[in-house]
Amino acid sequence: MNYRTDLQSGNQVSVLGYGCMRFPRGIRTQIDSKKTEKLILSAIERGVNYFDTAYVYGGSEQVLGQIFKRNEGIREKIYLATKLPFIHCQSYEDFDRIFNKQLERLNTDYIDYYLIHNITDTASWDRIRKLGIEKWIAGKKESGQIRHIGFSFHGIQNEFLGLLEEYDWDFCQIQYNYMNENYQAGRKGLQKAHEKGLMVVIMEPLLGGKLAVGLPKKAAKLFEETNHAITPAAWALRWLWNQKEVTVILSGMNSEEQLDDNIKTAETAEIGILTGKENETIKKAVSVFKESYKIPCTGCNYCLPCPNGVNIPGSFAAYNVSYASGFVTGMMQYMTSIGALNPGKNQSGKNCTVCGKCEKQCPQNIKITKSLKKVTRRLEPVGLHTALKVYRKISK
Repeated sequence: MNYRTDLQSGNQVSVLGYGCMRFPRGIRTQIDSKKTEKLILSAIERGVNYFDTAYVYGGSEQVLGQIFKRNEGIREKIYLATKLPFIHCQSYEDFDRIFNKQLERLNTDYIDYYLIHNITDTASWDRIRKLGIEKWIAGKKESGQIRHIGFSFHGIQNEFLGLLEEYDWDFCQIQYNYMNENYQAGRKGLQKAHEKGLMVVIMEPLLGGKLAVGLPKKAAKLFEETNHAITPAAWALRWLWNQKEVTVILSGMNSEEQLDDNIKTAETAEIGILTGKENETIKKAVSVFKESYKIPCTGCNYCLPCPNGVNIPGSFAAYNVSYASGFVTGMMQYMTSIGALNPGKNQSGKNCTVCGKCEKQCPQNIKITKSLKKVTRRLEPVGLHTALKVYRKISK
């Protein structure tokens, strides 16, 4: 296993992290604890030392806690990350209520890397700042219950850059892959976070698995012809590890085959690993994906800020992904893009008032207001927001 240094602490963190949202599940959707335990123990034995879960990952924290309980000593061998669902916090007391529940679930008395989960903008941070989150974090760090504090991000690039300045963060987690180079925080955000000395954790490196098993045939052929010994998943991971700003890549491995392939790739992960020819192949593969795009948005963000808060490039990216990589993947991306799970935020295209400001600034001359209507027709079906309200209520 290769390791990279967390510049804040000096910790040597495995370049491959274990994303714990997609543990293998049985026919009744419950996590298969035996299969999961076998995978977790195998990953630790082979050098993976960063494990990422969350309060809202349906049983993930509890399963991990039971694995720690049954296998003495492994908790101390890893760096454990979990997340605070800030949308469920309405008072200062909620921070402790949720955190203490997480410690109980995980059978631990400290968290190595704690994140504010799914933050989309500075306004969201301001809301929990007013509840006293900074005082709470300081207390937890002083007691040793939280070792490092960060945030996971789903929003537009300018908001990410703003959040970096709002607090003295230790690390951050962003969605980033060769198809999403200019999406959300993007390469600019990645580089800025690295410049500030933050450890950067990458989520969705395979775009929900689509860059591993959902490639267009033409793109898969390009990879095969360039280097038939490298799997599609390995191409995507190597593209990330090629960049010095990337510290850890999370992968939700739910089979031995996925674990073996990713660890094999991680063992050769080096900055600058890609050849010039391989970089060109990835660029060609991206072009193949974009041939199926319905809206020619490049994610330049010139259309922002929208006076009504619409996440225009994020909406277009999700819409295009829904065609290129499947409706479910596109829908999930759209939900995070518009802050659908945050009751105080709505960046939906339905907020568009057709003021036309964005279209005057678009270098691609996209008919943005008409395109947003297409997006909401496809990705905001009837009953969606009612279902989201129910979800927010039952997931507290």
